[in-house]
Amino acid sequence: MNIAIRYFSKGGNTKKMAEAVAEVVGTPALETTANLEETADILFLGSSVYAGKYSKEVEEFLESNKDSIKEIVCFGSSASGKSTQPQVKKWGEKNGVQVNDKFYSCRGHFLFAFKDRPNEEDLNSLKAFAKEILGM
Repeated sequence: MNIAIRYFSKGGNTKKMAEAVAEVVGTPALETTANLEETADILFLGSSVYAGKYSKEVEEFLESNKDSIKEIVCFGSSASGKSTQPQVKKWGEKNGVQVNDKFYSCRGHFLFAFKDRPNEEDLNSLKAFAKEILGM
């Protein structure tokens, strides 16, 4: 099974989370500027909510790689606590890419809010989530 990890991070929260997934999965976490080199059976996609939606960088990555993705599993953080998974799922339905109903989302540091998030507990929960997805 080929597993890939891609993320987009403005403030470093999602990068930190992607690196936690990489520890479990054993594959490098790369930014969304790195296209997939081969078909991903599972793509762990790290994206956060910016102004109510996922970033244009994530959308550009998905569009460029849609023929190389079998399933997407979303993770991310936001000050609002919302996930980009519902928006990614809509994109997946439109483009014939499966998006797992399970996702991981936690609070993320933004300006003066949630200064310590994602914290160690969040990252450990994310690692457990990745293991669950992979049946480990």
